[in-house]
Amino acid sequence: MTESGLFFASLVLGARGWLWPAVAIVALSAVVLAWAYRGLTGPRWLRITAATLKAVGIALLAAILLDPLWSTSRARPGENVVLLLVDTSQSTQVKGRDQKTSTASAFRERIEDERQPWLVRLKQDFDVRRYTFDSRLEPRTDFAGVEFNGRSSALHASLRSLAERFQGRPVAGIVVMSDGVATDARASNTPTNVDSAALPPVFPVLPPQIETAAEVSLARVTATQTSFEDAPVTLLADATSQGFEGEPLVCEVLDEAGKVLHTQEQTPGGRDASATFRFQFRPEREGLSFYRVRVAAKSQLDVWKDVSKSREATLANNERLVQVDRGRGPYRILYVGGAPNPEHKFLGRALAEDSQIELLTLMRIARREPKFDFRTRAGESTNPLFRGFDKTTDETERYDQPVFVRLGIKDERELRDGFPKNVDQLFGYHAIILDDVEAELFTTDQMSLIGRFVSERGGGLLMLGGPDGFEKGKFAKTPVADVLPVYLQRTTTSYPPPAEGYRWQLTREGWLEPWMRLRASEADERERLEKMPATFRSLNHIAGIKPGASILAVAVDPAAKQHPALVVHTYGRGRAAALMIGDMWRWRLKSEPENQDLEKTWRQLIRWLAGDVPGRVSVAHELVADELAPAVRLAIRARDADFQPLDNAAVTLQVTPPDGKPLAIDAEPSRSEPGVYEASYVPRAPGAYRALAKVVDGAGAELGQVETGWTNDSAADEFRALTPDRAALAELARATQGETIELSELDDFAASLAARPVKETVQTLFPLWHTSGVFLLAIACLAGEWGLRRWRGLP
Repeated sequence: MTESGLFFASLVLGARGWLWPAVAIVALSAVVLAWAYRGLTGPRWLRITAATLKAVGIALLAAILLDPLWSTSRARPGENVVLLLVDTSQSTQVKGRDQKTSTASAFRERIEDERQPWLVRLKQDFDVRRYTFDSRLEPRTDFAGVEFNGRSSALHASLRSLAERFQGRPVAGIVVMSDGVATDARASNTPTNVDSAALPPVFPVLPPQIETAAEVSLARVTATQTSFEDAPVTLLADATSQGFEGEPLVCEVLDEAGKVLHTQEQTPGGRDASATFRFQFRPEREGLSFYRVRVAAKSQLDVWKDVSKSREATLANNERLVQVDRGRGPYRILYVGGAPNPEHKFLGRALAEDSQIELLTLMRIARREPKFDFRTRAGESTNPLFRGFDKTTDETERYDQPVFVRLGIKDERELRDGFPKNVDQLFGYHAIILDDVEAELFTTDQMSLIGRFVSERGGGLLMLGGPDGFEKGKFAKTPVADVLPVYLQRTTTSYPPPAEGYRWQLTREGWLEPWMRLRASEADERERLEKMPATFRSLNHIAGIKPGASILAVAVDPAAKQHPALVVHTYGRGRAAALMIGDMWRWRLKSEPENQDLEKTWRQLIRWLAGDVPGRVSVAHELVADELAPAVRLAIRARDADFQPLDNAAVTLQVTPPDGKPLAIDAEPSRSEPGVYEASYVPRAPGAYRALAKVVDGAGAELGQVETGWTNDSAADEFRALTPDRAALAELARATQGETIELSELDDFAASLAARPVKETVQTLFPLWHTSGVFLLAIACLAGEWGLRRWRGLP
């Protein structure tokens, strides 16, 4: 198109200066024709038709003055880029019922031979770039000998990578040959897992429709962990079945040695023939463990020994790995008691059954005595009661100081001076239990230290009821009161102990916490609570609970009035709980010898309180699935003795892949957060991975080691759907303003692509007057008008 031309759709006026003269000629001709035909006699339709034909003929001849040109544009040969992207993952090899057709075979027929008409046509008009992808994006010169054996299908990451590589280049489109089952599809809720505006038009080639004869798949396995002692681990496995109508499925859980631990049988139901298996169990050991969950039709259980007996297209989607990390103790619990009592006795017995919990006791056996002078030997200022004790074991107590007994300590120095007075001493524990002690037992600094222990260190605090607990211990308006989930202002209402005792009852929030329940099923738990005697007589009453706190259990008096019994909340990084009942030990006395409900309650409560308390070294991992090679990002958090971020540490990781050959990796300090060290690892082989993090401070002292782990189920993800996902491909095309293409339409698509909007085009101008059709049309109009007049005898 010339700079002086006008552009009307595809029509260009080359002689723009003749526009108004041409319009004047046409207008004048129209007036003359109207005046001439108005005076003629004859049928109205004849006059209108003849006048119209002559006007059209004159208008076409007048158009000669405008030099009309027909403008066409198409892709400039070789200037625009077309990207061919072929999915070479294993899922494309799944065959249908006929055992002949597969997505891979259908694609191979259209790409291996460079003489294919659609490929030849594309190369004539475009710069064609070829790529294959599975977990990686690889360029190719041609597709001869391409193998479809990739372990994953990073479709969305490959599209994003191509968009970044060719940013600013004239890309006409991306032709995608894939089954649509992308292993990175779940990393985002967007159709393309990337910003569709950043992608050129995507043209997915739809694979053939494939239906498998029989198939059982394990779509998802999730593991959740609680402090429920009998079954702290819950595995949920979602399975689907096709071709085994009416036949039950058998799901098994195996340990790392391949031993079958649990088995369930269920018949699929619903429109999608699905079944959900629920396993609850207690791992045999603490720390990190891996379990394999597998499912098969009941008639196909022999496939685990002989794969040839399988009726399914593949067994890769019948099993998945899942990791369970029960943590590693010991969890050190500091118990501070105001006086020897049965509560400590039964609590100690309960926690002694848990090998991961260490109970350290600081028990007061004598209160502070009035300050006066004993009549003792000359130069002696201590209580004569302690005369003769060896000072190398316990320092002789002054007569005006309380007397403590230490139990469960690791050495003679621990708790030698009573309750810890600094961070180094206190932050070594995971939780603190205050039982029947008054605020006067602690200094203001010690109570502030307890607050920091919970909020900064992330520890747990549990206050038990009793004569000197809560408001009776004068904790109101102290730093400890700030930590507790209840208000300690003294109430004006008096609550005498009921003669029949209080009954323990769970609230709605309590029912939702697994560690508050002692039975596996709701029915059994309700039955247990109904049979539980109303045995408690000591209850500390409070003014109310704080915002955000939860009442998990209530004490119900004989008048059916409910009083808060167990209240919990989160305080800073840690947890705090208030157990207002002061005689939980009566539960044990009213129970049968074989009944262990009280012991289990104590263990589950303490596990909840201390189980998530961080150490000085912690590690977390995150799967980054939106990259071409899905990586695991590891973040190691290091803290100093005050549990503040440690910046000058050296962090090393030892990653052990499924083949058992460890690999050492150095973690680098994070740029965004102090005290955090990061490293990335790309798992290649399917299986279980372990990572052991070791942290050394600037002085060369080792702070600790911590382990984490993850699984790589690339095969299960790759074969999670055996039929091509044509709907996902259609959505991809719609989001990028492309279109889907059937295999049979490839030739037509290649021929039409050059005429579609692209960045680099070439324009062709063709004079319309030089076409015989336009000239003949003008002559035909004039001749037609003359013929009509002669036919009817008009002048």
